[in-house]
Amino acid sequence: MGKSVAALVSGGVDSAVSVHLLKEQGIDPHLFYIKIGPDKDTEWNCTSEEDVEICQWLARRYGLKFDVIDLHKDYWEKVVGYTMDKARQGLTPNPDVMCNKLIKFGCFEDVAGKDFDFTATGHYAQTVIVHGKTWLATAPDPVKDQTDFLCQINSLQVSKLMFPIGHFVKNEVREIAKRENLLNANRKDSQGICFLGNIDFRDYIKAHLGEHPGDVREIETGKKIGEHRGLWFYTIGQRKGLGFGGGPWFVVKKNLKRNILFVSHGYDPEKVYKDHITMNDFHFITENPWSDENGQTAQDVPHPVTFKIRHTPEYLKGFVTLCNDGTWRLQAEEKIHGVAPGQFCVVYDENHHLCYGSGEIN
Repeated sequence: MGKSVAALVSGGVDSAVSVHLLKEQGIDPHLFYIKIGPDKDTEWNCTSEEDVEICQWLARRYGLKFDVIDLHKDYWEKVVGYTMDKARQGLTPNPDVMCNKLIKFGCFEDVAGKDFDFTATGHYAQTVIVHGKTWLATAPDPVKDQTDFLCQINSLQVSKLMFPIGHFVKNEVREIAKRENLLNANRKDSQGICFLGNIDFRDYIKAHLGEHPGDVREIETGKKIGEHRGLWFYTIGQRKGLGFGGGPWFVVKKNLKRNILFVSHGYDPEKVYKDHITMNDFHFITENPWSDENGQTAQDVPHPVTFKIRHTPEYLKGFVTLCNDGTWRLQAEEKIHGVAPGQFCVVYDENHHLCYGSGEIN
């Protein structure tokens, strides 16, 4: 008997080509579209109807089963709940990371994925076996690599995942789609958070948390230079979209108790740079590569790694250390711009091949 595969499809070209490649391998996946979009009475521009139509076409084209799994309620309880909670605390949330962990490979597994040997997706990522264990590995396309969005999944989830396009670069995927006359070969990639359509993230935050005005002050002098609409609309290191006169201004600090947003003047002020990061509850995807046979990790021993704090093609170099209080400290080789509490620091091996996991920045 061959392996049974559930394939998550979105209507986009990446998941469509993934299905084609599975068929080439002699696998007939069962296609699933996860519905997480807004309710029908919302005015937001969501493409879910068009997405489903493309997925239905894909299923007909390859003679495959297709189902829509409605995880709307779970999404809004878990992921939107997480996003609003972090934003309310003045932190910078990452809903895409939590959607992968809790919805695509969490709730979906409970509802349908458990009935299959593997779940295939159109992510640009790979899996590799090292000493009998499955590790998340980066894709060769540094611009499209999505391991940083998968940095909170667990060992069971990664062991069940298949990434059919993970070893390709984007233009190769487009070429396959055109060669095979796939309906969405020229469809643009989705941008931002999938369920929002063209709604601005700030408008989304405002709809849930409203506004809470307070002072904007220059950190060097304490001088008030304007008013903010709510600390949750801003992130550390932000320059664009601030709307304060006499700029450029950079966000450098938030005082939640006093509801003050501190900014600094000029181009890339020194105060937006840090040379270290501290993280609580570091999450290892497969296992801790620095623990001994008893599962213990030596404290105050620096381990060379590469890392990211946002979705960029570049990997930064540094050293991670387990501290006496149980937190992890990452010492960067060069100062980093815009380290925002709440973001995930994603840690890789020295060759940025294996993704070890991630921790939330304190």
